Amino acid sequence: MRWYWIQQVLVTSVAAALAWEAGDKAFTNGGLVAAVVASLTVRSSLHKSAREGVGQIVGSSVGAGAALLALHYFGNGLITVGITVLISLVAARLLHLGDVATINVPVTALIVLGPGLSETTATKRLLSTLIGAGIAIALSTFAHPKTPAGRTIDRISSLTDRCAALLALMAEGLIDNYSMDDAGRWLARARLLAEEIPTIRNQVIEARAFAKWLPASRSNNAEKLYLRGIAVEHMIVQTRATSRILYDLRLHGGVKSELSQGIGALLSTASYALTVSAEDFRFDPYSGVKDPLTAEIRHSADALTAIALADHEGIASGQIARVMAAISSTIIIADSLDQISPAIRNVPTPEAPANQQVLAVSPIEQARTWQDRLYRLIPIKVREYLERIFN
Repeated sequence: MRWYWIQQVLVTSVAAALAWEAGDKAFTNGGLVAAVVASLTVRSSLHKSAREGVGQIVGSSVGAGAALLALHYFGNGLITVGITVLISLVAARLLHLGDVATINVPVTALIVLGPGLSETTATKRLLSTLIGAGIAIALSTFAHPKTPAGRTIDRISSLTDRCAALLALMAEGLIDNYSMDDAGRWLARARLLAEEIPTIRNQVIEARAFAKWLPASRSNNAEKLYLRGIAVEHMIVQTRATSRILYDLRLHGGVKSELSQGIGALLSTASYALTVSAEDFRFDPYSGVKDPLTAEIRHSADALTAIALADHEGIASGQIARVMAAISSTIIIADSLDQISPAIRNVPTPEAPANQQVLAVSPIEQARTWQDRLYRLIPIKVREYLERIFN
């Protein structure tokens, strides 16, 4: 992990230096803007840097236009700065830029408003932005020692191992009659694990998007990684749900020793299955889904269900419901390992939240929206006439 950071720092430094040199060679004092844009655009992958570069370019164009417009009407001063930032933020909102690009729009506009502003200077600074973004996108390939698919494999393996470790810890606690403090620590650890869901989702989406430019075999492999990423997300959710169930079980007095140890044995079986699955995945991530001991998980779940139902009269109904919920969560983990559940294959998974994307809405979709809006402004009779002509 330390080497990854060192490599990214070195690549960013080289990108900034090259952008400075190229910007200065192209225009007088053009290196500063190019170096700033290059430093902001270099990311850990070509896909992210390209998206960031698009945001920088769109933001720079809007910022430059807003600055020149404000300068024309208000002159260079306090009002111009305020109006420029206002117009830039509103324009970024209308264009549905993501958070990063939205911030870059007023920043670029203020750079354009710097000393010696003219239309020629604004054009040069905009072209310097293009130079910096282009160099950053080109060098981003070297900002990380692995491909998007390689990073996805590492992330999936790591999260699977972390789920297995937490399930094993909870299994040991159940067998040893865990305390409320133990349950609280498990729940806190599970919450931290759940925070990794946006990261793994972004990573599998990146791998799939990157693979679209590669041969069909790579694209098929990326789809397999995508499904595996969704499966891991389901495992994390169920692991967190199990930790909360165990917390509530202890909070309401716990259950009999036989039932508690049965839950522990079930979680231990699930933990071992996850460990074996992670190891197999590292060795051969693109092979067909193997049976990672999920049959044993389901057998243990059936046995534990029979025990709980046989002794339901001696256990509070709320506690029985929690035990059954823990069993259900473990079965879902088994289904996720096998990737047989329709919830994984048939239900579309949304991409990253719009506010985390450089372009929250694709340019094509934005163009269609604005086309429809402009078309509705045409009088009805004119529209009917046009439709008769073209249809």
